[in-house]
Amino acid sequence: MNRKKFISSVVPLAASFPGIATIASSEEPEGKTVIPSYLKKDDTIGITCPAGFITNEDMLPAVNKLTEWGFKISFGTTVGKKDFTFGGTDEERRNDFQQMLDDKKIKAILCARGGYGAVRIIDSLNFKQFELHPKWIIGFSDITVLHSHLNRNYGVASVHSKMCNSFPADWNLAEPVQRESIESIFKCLIGEKMTYSFLPNIKNKLGVATGTLVGGNLKTLESLAGSKSDIITKNKILFVEDTGEYLYSIDRMFWNLKRSGKLSSLAGLIVGGFKIKPDDPGEEFGKALEDIVLEKVKEYDFPVAFDFPVGHQKYNVALKCGVKHTLKVELNSSMLTEKL
Repeated sequence: MNRKKFISSVVPLAASFPGIATIASSEEPEGKTVIPSYLKKDDTIGITCPAGFITNEDMLPAVNKLTEWGFKISFGTTVGKKDFTFGGTDEERRNDFQQMLDDKKIKAILCARGGYGAVRIIDSLNFKQFELHPKWIIGFSDITVLHSHLNRNYGVASVHSKMCNSFPADWNLAEPVQRESIESIFKCLIGEKMTYSFLPNIKNKLGVATGTLVGGNLKTLESLAGSKSDIITKNKILFVEDTGEYLYSIDRMFWNLKRSGKLSSLAGLIVGGFKIKPDDPGEEFGKALEDIVLEKVKEYDFPVAFDFPVGHQKYNVALKCGVKHTLKVELNSSMLTEKL
């Protein structure tokens, strides 16, 4: 397919935008949270590949839905490129993402897919213009690198959600949870106050917590420990998810959270979807996911909610990282509610 046939041009925006909201909070070690301006009709979303590659054909479902929502699309130069598993070379991916960070006309950056690669370019990105004109960065999995880096260094909110490779090819045939997950991206971007109710788990730890929401892919968070992108968890609600890991590996990652002090001062913990590799016969780990987690938090009194709809699965709702939420975990229900 010729990419030019479905690339729409970026046009000047006539609508004015409200000022950036800055919220001071004693619970935030970084001192503040910056909320980028929410999007309006005809605003431009840039699409780029900071990690894995995506084909032009695989882009079409996302392009169609974003256009249906009333947004214009600006395609980065990495869309359709392939350098082994990556969406272009490190230099190409870095330059493409930098251009979108600096372009004032682009109001949000949607990462085309995850995979691996964001950590290879994160330290060469310049966020000077981004700090002056913050915009929503959208994605999950490997894009946890960006969410964590923004929260740690700039206090800028971002959207943890499905990416272009997760939009269903036929909307009418998509499962309800797929449609809900995709539609939640739109709701986040236009500024709706997000609330999610989800089924209780018998092993939940009950309670109520309020704090800034941080987190993402657990393996990625572990890999960022000690770096400039390492998240601060004090007084925050941490959410985690992962895929393709053995139970012993998940156990090791939760020990990392505990031994590094990231669990001791949490306000609350949300455990999303975990696609677990089956143990080899004779090498069974002997603990379920819930048991692994509860072992690490047994001395703390914050609420813990399992089975939240986030992760490498069809039911993967959009979350505003860096924004204050309240987590309420009760016997018969669990709820996560945005506070702003």
